[in-house]
Amino acid sequence: MARPLRIEYPGAVYHITSRGNEKKPVYKDDRDRDNFFTTLDKVNKRYNWLCHAYCLMDNHFHLLIETPEGNLSLGMRQLNGVYTQIFNKRHRRVGHLFQGRYKAILIQKDSHLLEVCRYVVLNPVRAHLVEDPGQWRWSSYGATAGREKLPACLTTGWVLGQFSSKRRKAEREYREYVHRGIGKASIWAGVRGQAILGEDDFVDRLTEYLGRHKDVPEIPKSQRYATRPALEKIFNGSIVSDKPKRDRVIREAVEKFGYTQRAVADYLGFHFTYVSRILNER
Repeated sequence: MARPLRIEYPGAVYHITSRGNEKKPVYKDDRDRDNFFTTLDKVNKRYNWLCHAYCLMDNHFHLLIETPEGNLSLGMRQLNGVYTQIFNKRHRRVGHLFQGRYKAILIQKDSHLLEVCRYVVLNPVRAHLVEDPGQWRWSSYGATAGREKLPACLTTGWVLGQFSSKRRKAEREYREYVHRGIGKASIWAGVRGQAILGEDDFVDRLTEYLGRHKDVPEIPKSQRYATRPALEKIFNGSIVSDKPKRDRVIREAVEKFGYTQRAVADYLGFHFTYVSRILNER
C-alpha cells in the first residue's frame, strides 16, 4: 500500500489533515474538542511545535504546524494516538479513530503560509455550515482576529505580524484579509506531487531530499518525482528534428524522471510500442 512521503527538516511548516475512520465524527461534543486542544497544547510543548491556525470539523481537523526541530511524525503519532485513547475511553469504544495516516502538505512559509491560514479558517464557510468564519467556534479565526481569548495551543505572532506591528491594526487587517478569501478558487492547484506547496525555487531546494527516495516503491510516484520537469521542458524541441537525441530524451524521461511509457508516447503522438522498443535498444 502506498504511503505518503514525509519531508521533515528543522523549521518546516505543514498543512495537516486527519479524518475520522469511515468518515465518522472524531468530536461528538465540546468536551471532545477541549480534550483535543489540551492534547495539542501538550504536543506543542513537548515537541516545540508552533500552531499558526486550526479548524476542527465534525469528522476531521485542519492544523497549520511549524516544526522548529523537524519532528512532525513524532508529534503526530503522539497527537492522534493520545487523543484516540482519550476519545475511546470517554465513549467506551475500541479501535482506530482516524482513517489511515494523516495527510501533510509541506508549505513554503514566506510565500504561502498566510494564504493557507486563511484557507483553514474558511473551511466551515466553504462547507456552508456558517456564512461568516467568526460564527464557527472551533477554529483559530476568533482568537487571531482579536474576538476571542487566545488558547494555549495557538500562536498568532507570525500571522498578525504580516499585517502590522500594532496589534489592533493587525487584527483588523487580518479580518479583512480572511473575508476577501471567501469564494476564491482553491489554493491546492499548485501543490506538487500531493506533498509540496511553494515557489519553484523552494521545490528545487527539495530535489536532493526527494531524489534519495525515488526508488522506494511504497511511496507514490507523484511524490517521489514531485520536482521533475514537465515533458514539454524535457523534450524542448527535440521531438522531430533529431532522432538520436529524441530517443535519448525518451529514455531519460522514463528512466530518470519516472514518466510512464504510455505518458511519453501520448505526449509525442507515437504508438506505445515505439517507445517500448527504444527502451529495449541498448
